[in-house]
Amino acid sequence: MSPFQCLARGRGLRDLSGDGGVRKEELRPGSGQAVPPAASVAVKYTGYLEHWDEPFCTNCYSKSPGLMKLGKDITLGGLEIGLLTMKKGEVARFVFTPDYAYGRQGCPPLIPPNATVMFEVEVLDFLDSDESDTFFELTAEQQDTFPLQKVLKVADTEREFGNYLYRKRHFEGAKDRYKRAFSILGRSPSSEAEQCQIDASKLLVLLNLSLTYLKLERPAQALAYGEKALEIDQRNAKALFRCGQACLCMTEYEKARDFLVRAQHIQPFNHDINNELKKLA
Repeated sequence: MSPFQCLARGRGLRDLSGDGGVRKEELRPGSGQAVPPAASVAVKYTGYLEHWDEPFCTNCYSKSPGLMKLGKDITLGGLEIGLLTMKKGEVARFVFTPDYAYGRQGCPPLIPPNATVMFEVEVLDFLDSDESDTFFELTAEQQDTFPLQKVLKVADTEREFGNYLYRKRHFEGAKDRYKRAFSILGRSPSSEAEQCQIDASKLLVLLNLSLTYLKLERPAQALAYGEKALEIDQRNAKALFRCGQACLCMTEYEKARDFLVRAQHIQPFNHDINNELKKLA
């Protein structure tokens, strides 16, 4: 059976748009919250025309689909409506009438006029970037008036973006997200408690920057960010370890040994630290 025939036999087709223009069949449930508006989503998708067995578009051959922002990178109206009903891990099948797909004109030569299309979609992951995007559209003066808790939330969102890109081995993109997070954490605190919150957020970002620069084979920058982390917490084993790795890459063996031995004193049974000292020896 063609994908359209499978859909015709499927049960539980739900009208999402109220006019039959966007209909959904859930194939596998997801978990957690639904995709929020203005989120950035990573999805696998395959699109079919009504009388074709083969898809006219798919990204299922990609090992790690990139994040796409709703309303910006995803321009198919029906797909955006459908994604807002999905959760992480969910797989669903959608049918879009022309008004919610490629319109009366279609998209020649691939999509004929007035084409009804079907998409099979899997939500791999998503990040809610709405508040972060809004913040970075403000002027520097407007950003300074933002409450600290919101600034910390924006920084955390940017760090999560960086972590996602890092896991996908997109190290340049991860580095840029981490630096964006760090750029907004330089405000003056109004109390010691606020300083502690800022330092905790900074420390996570600095450690990530140090690691990412090591992956980018730029050890001098990795060392610089590791040392900034040590200014916040001089007994941070991860920061000491990153600094030791960076010095080892730069063949500064005495400095590398100093950092790694200090890290070992804090975490004597850490496998990575002990292996790095063996490498140094």
